[in-house]
Amino acid sequence: MSIFEPSEGTLVVVPSLSLPQDELRRIKGARSYEERLLFLLLTLRDPGVRVVYLSSAPIDPDIVAYYLSFLPDPDDAAKRLMLVSVDEPWSQPLTRTLLAHPDVVEQVRAAITGEAWLVPFVLSELEEQLAASLGIPLYGPATSLAYYGSKSGAREVGHEAGVPMPRGFGDVRTALEIDEAIEALPGRRVIVKLNDGYSGLGNAILTKGDRSLTSFAADGETWESFTAKIAERGAVVEEFIEHHPLYYPSALAQITPGGQAQVLATHDQVLGGANGHVYQGCTFPAASAYRAEVGASAQRIAQVLADRGVVGLFGMDFFALKADAGYAALLCEINLRIGGTTHPFGAAVLTTGATYDPGTGHLMCGDQPKFYTATDNCASACLMGRTPGEVIRTAERLGLGYDAERRTGNVFHLLGALPEHGKLGFTSIGDSREEAAELHAHTRRLLCGP
Repeated sequence: MSIFEPSEGTLVVVPSLSLPQDELRRIKGARSYEERLLFLLLTLRDPGVRVVYLSSAPIDPDIVAYYLSFLPDPDDAAKRLMLVSVDEPWSQPLTRTLLAHPDVVEQVRAAITGEAWLVPFVLSELEEQLAASLGIPLYGPATSLAYYGSKSGAREVGHEAGVPMPRGFGDVRTALEIDEAIEALPGRRVIVKLNDGYSGLGNAILTKGDRSLTSFAADGETWESFTAKIAERGAVVEEFIEHHPLYYPSALAQITPGGQAQVLATHDQVLGGANGHVYQGCTFPAASAYRAEVGASAQRIAQVLADRGVVGLFGMDFFALKADAGYAALLCEINLRIGGTTHPFGAAVLTTGATYDPGTGHLMCGDQPKFYTATDNCASACLMGRTPGEVIRTAERLGLGYDAERRTGNVFHLLGALPEHGKLGFTSIGDSREEAAELHAHTRRLLCGP
């Protein structure tokens, strides 16, 4: 079973951001990230599928109508869609709020028909409690396996899979361990990464011999606050890769409940932020020079995780650097959850009907490969106060929509962040890398300005 192609049953989608809240508060429009799984509404194309989508706040009806418009029969699909919101101030993860409302849990349970899966954005003990309350299995890794998605756990898995990694040390917690790791590593700088950091916000770059030059990815972080987090959550200390040029590919994979491990896609990540480590978007597929190496390394890692009982979608980040015999791919981290490349991939696959060819690393519609460029961060003051419906209609008027006949165009997401934050995301799909990139740049110019 794959959530990208369920043939029947119910998907209970819980896009709860059950993540460290300190870093989450630093993401602009984070509440709207619950909308990143709305691409799963496109699975309603199959008449045997039902979707129950939960959210902290009601989803704008124009956003729902937008996703259903991609389907051949939106009215029939709407009958098999149930939207449930708790409509409470966003002060805690959605799943925690749901568990505090037994009536809502019962409402969801009553809507489930046939085989069902709970699809979480990230899996914690809260999601396990909710799945138990609903009496359905989770499409995600058990919390007992969460360690393999930490920075330290990723080093253990990478070692077992025989995948190269930067030199470093895992499970570091004390000031003495940090200092010893720093001194043992080569080079002028090292990187320290919190075990459960995400989007690069748990990273710090240290210069040996001068702690005052430490650069934190998260705004407002200090060495005192950061070391307190290390003591509580653990970290890795690794050599800082100074190689130039340096590329940042990633791989998206899934392990089915039956234990089949499969790489779904490779991407080149677009990174930004203070240290250049914060995810901004991606392009598909990863560059041909290192695509095969990244895909092969990801497959070995996925198989190790499958052997340990992991289920669900997850991502792996790599460094790609030029070596004597081509390119080398070094494992950077494993994100044992749905990540930033999942919704662009889902949007592309579910709108075009393309399938992944592991031999070439392409998405294929018959004989035609598909390419895409995606962002989560198209933000502009001119978008502030605009409603999702207004922006959707503007995009259509400007020719920035989706062409169902050619299976190219834009698929928008994060539309709920527009009114308050002037921010949205979109995936630009083309028949070539150049077409996707040009459409993406053109769309950004027209919607966000120069």
